[in-house]
Amino acid sequence: MLKFAGKILSLTAVTLMASTSLVRAQSAELIDAAKKEGELTVIALPHDWCGYGAVIEGFKAKYGLKVNELNPDAGSSDEVEAIKANKDNKGPQAPDVIDVGLSYGPTAKAEGLIQPYKVSTWDSIPDTAKDAEGYWYGDYYGVLAFLVNKDLVKTAPADWADLLKDDYKNAVALAGDPRASNQAIQGVYAAGLSKGAAAGEAAGKAGLDYFKELNGKGNFVPVIGKAATLAQGQTPILVTWDYNALSGRDTLKGNPPVDVVVPKTGVVAGVYVQAISAFAPHPNAAKLWMEYLYSDEGQIGWLKGYCHPIRFGDLSKNGKLPADLMANMPPASAYEAAVFPTLDEQKAAKEAITKGWDSVVGANVQ
Repeated sequence: MLKFAGKILSLTAVTLMASTSLVRAQSAELIDAAKKEGELTVIALPHDWCGYGAVIEGFKAKYGLKVNELNPDAGSSDEVEAIKANKDNKGPQAPDVIDVGLSYGPTAKAEGLIQPYKVSTWDSIPDTAKDAEGYWYGDYYGVLAFLVNKDLVKTAPADWADLLKDDYKNAVALAGDPRASNQAIQGVYAAGLSKGAAAGEAAGKAGLDYFKELNGKGNFVPVIGKAATLAQGQTPILVTWDYNALSGRDTLKGNPPVDVVVPKTGVVAGVYVQAISAFAPHPNAAKLWMEYLYSDEGQIGWLKGYCHPIRFGDLSKNGKLPADLMANMPPASAYEAAVFPTLDEQKAAKEAITKGWDSVVGANVQ
């Protein structure tokens, strides 16, 4: 029995070694194929978004590929449209990969715009944040927060209802166009939830009513806000993802001083997903990019940019979350009320908001 057990152990060890060698061989093969393609085209990746600047540089340094960066300030729908518009384009104007809001993943799949690929760390991505067939998969998430210019706003708002006060005339902006930007859509949705509306379409419509009131009071600024417009005083209060707010705080370096406020209600967590274009001119480079983003190195890169990596639970369980980075994040208590909208809820809310913004709110955001 002992000899037999020993043989079984040996066979198991051989099998493990063989499978490990196969993975390594596949990885080396993918790297070689990507290097032959020589480049990768990405879209809508601002360098101050979730630490993307450092992530892109890390990928380039590791593999020596050129990265073409298209339209950094584009919204999720713009990314999808870029795939459609460049189906037959094999040049640098055709995106190989996209990073879009959760609700855009299933629609892009349904339209045949993306292709499946399961990264080697696939099993550590929560099932609720990925397509079972590998067409799209969540990569990081954050919650909607208020970035506040303290030079111009003496008392920071603590919740959505506060933004309706007369103190905030010509002060409140979204970080995108709510007809196209997932970040802005989720901002409207969060406002609707804060009014007590049910998740889904009801919260989307309640959010439109909220922004109609905000606009009617003269508090809403129809400008796509960012750290620069906040510093200039054009958008003193910006509704944005917490990681963008925290990154903006670092960029501004106290000029002006800012507050980052996670509201007490309507705390919406947004997952962004990655996918590879079905028409990617550089499919192997795209796959290698995904492998990098979902590796421990790539995931910790999100944490450096104040995002919660999608493999947060797996990294935590294995003691791989750097303590110094965790110390830079807002306290865990700020996230206790966070809700993660389901795909159906997001789809219903997105439809209500994108179709109803012009008729209900009537503010042309640009």
